[in-house]
Amino acid sequence: MAAKKILLLVGDYVEDYEAMVALQMFELCGHRVAVVCPNKRAGEHVVTSIHDFEGEQTYSEKRGHNFRLNATFAEIEPSDYDGLVIPGGRAPEYLRLDPQVLDLVRHFFDKRKPVAAICHGPQVLAAAGVLTGRGCMAYPALKPDVVAAGGKWVESNAALDGAHVDGNLVTGPAWPADTAVYGAFLRLLGTRIEA
Repeated sequence: MAAKKILLLVGDYVEDYEAMVALQMFELCGHRVAVVCPNKRAGEHVVTSIHDFEGEQTYSEKRGHNFRLNATFAEIEPSDYDGLVIPGGRAPEYLRLDPQVLDLVRHFFDKRKPVAAICHGPQVLAAAGVLTGRGCMAYPALKPDVVAAGGKWVESNAALDGAHVDGNLVTGPAWPADTAVYGAFLRLLGTRIEA
């Protein structure tokens, strides 16, 4: 199997585990990953956040690592990539405001290329108008956003470790779902993984 090119779309306060695990997992499988952020260049970094579930009504947040970009958003050509990954955290709140990001997302849906969005990542999909009629998991607080965008809310289990596949779209509720979401995404790419 030839290596695939994957676009990992991040921003400041992207969820640490969702971004770092994706990069490492896809590279381990032999794929090439371009990590990009609007208005930043290769060699710069974004700050990640670490979200945890510690018994309160919602997640807690701590500053994570500096995560280095290896490509420049303004220079990418979406047609060069085989798949798109949008991790969660707080970054999607801001990414969804960028018209170029929304055009990028629409390209992957128009071409039916694999897309993975986890946690708050579906906020970007909702803003791009690509959820209509699609089943979608996300962080539970995003249910109103998914439904308002025409998506079909798919409940997650209490462990938040499941994934949902709807055509070329894979979604999951939070970082405990990394294995399920990114495994399903790799299968959509045609990556063969043997135990």
